[in-house]
Amino acid sequence: MSATHTHSSPAAQAHRRVPPAPVGTRGVVVAMLIIGLWAALLTFLLAFYRPDWATPWPYLLLLVQTHLYTGLFITAHDAMHGVVSADKRLNNALGTMAALLFAFNWFPGMLPKHHRHHRHVGTADDPDFHDGHHPGFLFWFARFAWNYVTWWQIGLMALTYNLLKLAFPVANVVAFWMIPAVLGTLQLFFFGTYLPHRGEHAPNNPHKSRSQLRQHAWAFVSCYFFGYHYEHHDQPYLPWWRLWRAK
Repeated sequence: MSATHTHSSPAAQAHRRVPPAPVGTRGVVVAMLIIGLWAALLTFLLAFYRPDWATPWPYLLLLVQTHLYTGLFITAHDAMHGVVSADKRLNNALGTMAALLFAFNWFPGMLPKHHRHHRHVGTADDPDFHDGHHPGFLFWFARFAWNYVTWWQIGLMALTYNLLKLAFPVANVVAFWMIPAVLGTLQLFFFGTYLPHRGEHAPNNPHKSRSQLRQHAWAFVSCYFFGYHYEHHDQPYLPWWRLWRAK
């Protein structure tokens, strides 16, 4: 489990504030890199790779693909904050593409819910928070999924699975397309919602958020620096690849 701590006061964050930077082309490059790597690896794993399940390699590749799936959602999340591109249409187009590739999530539907999370974090009006009576991981995750997963999304996943298995080995489709989407969802919830927002927070913690201890390598591998969650709520104008500077 990632180590977290609660910030003692907002003032303690003053020396870690990172000034906003102009949204240039770097955000677009980073977004396209993640989308491109996800698509390239998935193509290889479905069309060309024949896994030997007695070796560790297919499991390691599954984890790499899970990390790239998580990167798709983080890219969509950055687009929700308008930090992928200064061009609003391009920003939203990349956000929509990244969200759709991650199990057919619908960017326009997620956008208002995510901003409601930021406005009402840790309250009954927060769509990411538990119901106040079941703060355990499984019940909270079930409520989280209920708020975001739609029936048409499940239908599209089922249709895509049945189409993919006509062209590629079923084991590859399950291991490298389905399972990484599920694991990526759990990864995002665990590091981006459950760990930061669980339990009680100090009255002078305005974001009701904890932050992972300063371990940049682990913070990237675990969830693209999203474990630095207090910093994200405090400075939501920072794209994921600049978030470590706020720590």
